[in-house]
Amino acid sequence: MSSIVSFSADENFLKDLDSLIHKSGYKNRSRFLRDAAIHFSEIKQRGELMNIADDIIIEGHIITHYEHKDDQKLMVSRTGNVEVAAYHHSSRLGHSCHLSVDVIHVKGRASDVREIYKKLQNTPNVDKVSFIIAPMKDESCC
Repeated sequence: MSSIVSFSADENFLKDLDSLIHKSGYKNRSRFLRDAAIHFSEIKQRGELMNIADDIIIEGHIITHYEHKDDQKLMVSRTGNVEVAAYHHSSRLGHSCHLSVDVIHVKGRASDVREIYKKLQNTPNVDKVSFIIAPMKDESCC
């Protein structure tokens, strides 16, 4: 069920808001404001990976782009206290036959996830490492 929430704003703010919505690829204000509010709230409550308190349990995806070498595999399996729920490897992406991408679904303490992230950043032939944190959910949701 939907509810209507309204607020007043001056013309300059609305013009800037509509520009942000358009540049972000959204088709309407409601979805943009919903996602912006959720993202802002999560950043305020948890922060980014490098700033989250060490003992907070987080879940998300580590995405690693690297130049594939014959002897190089980045597969991250269960590493200490980090649970790996899924691992996906893709190679030969785009126009380069050497580009590979690994997507690793992890869950663990922020400090342990950071450790894996930093190790991957410092691995030879790795071009980029990203971490996308999963949305916050109530523990009792499932």
